[in-house]
Amino acid sequence: MKTVRVVAAIIIRDGKVFATQRGYGQWQGWWEFPGGKIEAGECPQEALVREIREELEAEIQVGELIETIEWDYPDFHLTMHCFVCSLVSESIHLNEHEDSAWLTRDTLHSVRWLPADKGLVDRLKKMI
Repeated sequence: MKTVRVVAAIIIRDGKVFATQRGYGQWQGWWEFPGGKIEAGECPQEALVREIREELEAEIQVGELIETIEWDYPDFHLTMHCFVCSLVSESIHLNEHEDSAWLTRDTLHSVRWLPADKGLVDRLKKMI
C-alpha cells in the first residue's frame, strides 16, 4: 500500500478552530483540517504554508507539531503531520472547498469529519 504524506493546519483563533468541507473527490462533503501533500524537497512546515496559500489564499504562521496521525484508507496509508497555526492575514478565500466554519468546543462534533481528522477532534476540545 502506498503512503501519502500530508500536513494539516489546526488554525485556532478566539477559542475556535477552522475547518473546511471537501469540494471534490471520493470524500466530497466531508470535513477536514486544511492542508495537503508534502512535495519532494519540502519540509512539512513549508508544505503547509504553500498549501494554505493555494487553498485559502491566506498567510499563516506555523507553530508546534501537535500530532502525527497514521491512518489506513482503503487505497493508501496516510501520514498526517498536524501543526497548530495562526492566521497572519485576515481574509480567507475558498479555492477548493465547498464550505468552511469556525467551530467551538461545543460544535466540533457537529460536522462529518474525515476518518483521519476525526481522531484529533477530542484532543482539540481540550485546547480551545
